[in-house]
Amino acid sequence: MFHRLPVPDGETVSFTIDGTPAEARVGDTVAAALLVNGVPHCRTTPVSGSPRGPYCMMGVCFDCLVTIDGVGNRQACQERVAPGMRVATQMGSRELDR
Repeated sequence: MFHRLPVPDGETVSFTIDGTPAEARVGDTVAAALLVNGVPHCRTTPVSGSPRGPYCMMGVCFDCLVTIDGVGNRQACQERVAPGMRVATQMGSRELDR
C-alpha cells in the first residue's frame, strides 16, 4: 500500500521491529519506517483491542504510540530511526503499567 518515492543512493539504517530486522532510510521517522516495512498498525487500544496506526504523522493524534528501546508510549511520528533501534508495537493495556 505504501511505496517510497525513488531517491537515488538513499543511505539506510538497520533497526528491529518486534525483534525482526528491518531497514529504513536515514532521516525516516519510526512511523514512516513501520509503514514502508509493511507494519500496518503500531498499537492496539487498551479497552477494545482495536488496531491503531499512524494517522496524522505530525504528533497530534497519538495513534502511533510504540515502545522504543524499552521506553513505552513514544510517538513514532516524532522519532527518527537510529542504528540498532529496537521498536516494539504496543498491545492493549500492557504498556499502561509502565
